[in-house]
Amino acid sequence: MNSDPYAPLAARLQQIRAQLPPGTALLAVSKGHDAGLIRQAVALGQRSFGESRLQEAQAKQALLADLEPLDWHFIGRLQANKVRPVLRSFGTVHAIDSLALAQRVARIAAEENRAPQLFFQVKFLPDAGKGGFSPEELQQLWTQLRDLAPARPVGLMTITPLGLSPQQSRAVFESCRALADACGLPGCSMGMSGDWQQAVAAGSTWVRIGSGLFGSRVPSNDLHQGRPLAE
Repeated sequence: MNSDPYAPLAARLQQIRAQLPPGTALLAVSKGHDAGLIRQAVALGQRSFGESRLQEAQAKQALLADLEPLDWHFIGRLQANKVRPVLRSFGTVHAIDSLALAQRVARIAAEENRAPQLFFQVKFLPDAGKGGFSPEELQQLWTQLRDLAPARPVGLMTITPLGLSPQQSRAVFESCRALADACGLPGCSMGMSGDWQQAVAAGSTWVRIGSGLFGSRVPSNDLHQGRPLAE
């Protein structure tokens, strides 16, 4: 009997990596998982992690400060009043969903002497629960969005609505890839635990996998413990 509580993580990480082509990276979505589990993923070679709650992320970053610097991505909806602390804690932001927010990020990045990488969120199908530019809006605003120094626009991000078939999801991802190419952007952050294979087939450069890698999330009051967490 294998008593290693992290054996399932190692197996899932190996399985996902084996299916990712060159040019596609795994963003391990660690929101809702404790610092001990992140530490074990680091020991297995994972360096890039996604968080969507600022205070939760800061607490875990403090517990992991003894490690070599990790690649932290903010993947939640970014509120205007949280831009400064987010830029201090994260090198990449995945959900820039308006011109006003993009300009605010660029201004504060200059004040903080930061050069964050930005993904613009695009909504290709109606979805009341998600924000983002329409494809048409992004194209109309592109001359303003591309000139946001010192912030660095690197790609587009999209999330498919619930209930799509694999073929429908892939069509959305292909539209996102085509729009990114039209804008001269190398990156596409698309695909999560339930649809990342379709995203990879369409040209995703970052797949955001949480439960498919780490398993079920833990209660919030257990998150900041550095101890190992059994599956």
